[in-house]
Amino acid sequence: MNRQNWIGSIVLVMCVLVLGFGLATWKYESLEDEQTASTNQSELMESVTVAVARAIDHRHTTTSIGTVLALRSVTLKNELAGTVRDIRLIPGQIVEAGTLLVALDVSVEAAELTAQEAQATLAKTVLERRQNLREELATTQEEVDRARADLDIAQAQMARIKAIIAKKTIRAPFQAKVGITDVHPGQYLEEGTLLTTLQGVDNAVHIDFSLPQQIAAGLHVGESVEVYATRNPTAVMAKIVALDARVDPTTRNAMVRARIEGTRYAPVPGSSVRVRIPVGSMQTVVAIPVSALRKGPGGDQVFVVAQDKDGRARVHARQVESGAMLADEIVIQSGLTAGERIAALGSFKLRDGILVTITETAEQTPTDQPAIGRP
Repeated sequence: MNRQNWIGSIVLVMCVLVLGFGLATWKYESLEDEQTASTNQSELMESVTVAVARAIDHRHTTTSIGTVLALRSVTLKNELAGTVRDIRLIPGQIVEAGTLLVALDVSVEAAELTAQEAQATLAKTVLERRQNLREELATTQEEVDRARADLDIAQAQMARIKAIIAKKTIRAPFQAKVGITDVHPGQYLEEGTLLTTLQGVDNAVHIDFSLPQQIAAGLHVGESVEVYATRNPTAVMAKIVALDARVDPTTRNAMVRARIEGTRYAPVPGSSVRVRIPVGSMQTVVAIPVSALRKGPGGDQVFVVAQDKDGRARVHARQVESGAMLADEIVIQSGLTAGERIAALGSFKLRDGILVTITETAEQTPTDQPAIGRP
């Protein structure tokens, strides 16, 4: 009985071994078939557009927020107290120099002026009589001098009253646009009451902006800056006309003033604008299309196209340091040299070492536009 059990166990073990050997042989043959099929299959390729890195002359820039100022701007106030008799302030209206804007009541001053004119006439008559009498030696020189002094006093009083009337008759000092006002006829105005603002209508405006002292020290009168307003995304050129003589001790910034000639595209006085200022000297840098730059957790990179040992086009990832944007291009500060071919359109689907097929070469339009952003 034991002999039969022992023989059965041996037979069972042999059956298991034979079955296992068969399965192993089948698996090995399957793997060989898959490897052969994989070897015979062509390598995956991606289609891309290639661009050539090119060298350009470039100057770094920085930005600042500026304020637009009219060449002539005043806050209109009355010098003397009085009641408004006439007002011709229309917000938004352009008035010429000398135009009557506000007239205060001058009835009292007008009466005093009439009295002084009569007094001056009398003093002049007395002086003429005294001079005639002096020629006939019928009066003294002292009487003539006193009559002349009375005439001078009367004329001075007339001039004083006329000056008061002029101060109460407020006129536009120059051609300007009238601002908003809240003054009405019959209203009593204390001395120094705000009437309105006047913005000069000139063929230019000023832009005031501040810069760190080390950047402002490198600027010169006559240099150009670019001004961007909200209503006009296109840059408007301005020229630096003045640099402040002192640096703010709190912020360590210096004030700079630029001027925009022509008001067709100039921003409105008082508005805020973005100013782009050149920094440093002109340098030669490498520019590539924006579509060629890939950004990721590991930093910026591009895919450089090169031929492998079999003469096929293959891409290799390369880390670069990007800079400012120039229209549809971006500046590469390091990691790439001019003349190298890089993948542009279609670079998002690439990985290091993959084969590519080049569909076309991207055309790059030269640009002289200064860089935006990094100083």
